[in-house]
Amino acid sequence: MKQVEPPSCSRVASTVFVGRNRRGNWVARERNGLFGGLFVNRAQALKYALFENGHRRENLIEVSREIELDIPPIRRLPARGAYA
Repeated sequence: MKQVEPPSCSRVASTVFVGRNRRGNWVARERNGLFGGLFVNRAQALKYALFENGHRRENLIEVSREIELDIPPIRRLPARGAYA
């Protein structure tokens, strides 16, 4: 069986915050907004967070305050041949 590498895996483990947003959904969000997601339960949010940070529990922070999934927008390059 081929082992799948987490999409966000790097040499330095990412710190991931896990908590609820104002609507009661579970949120897992990387500290700098590099990745994240919304989940219906805590178990799935933690599972995702662990997968994304290389299974490093010491880099998970469960917060008691509300957190939101604020991921910066993707910067798009101009289309080829487009003139400004």
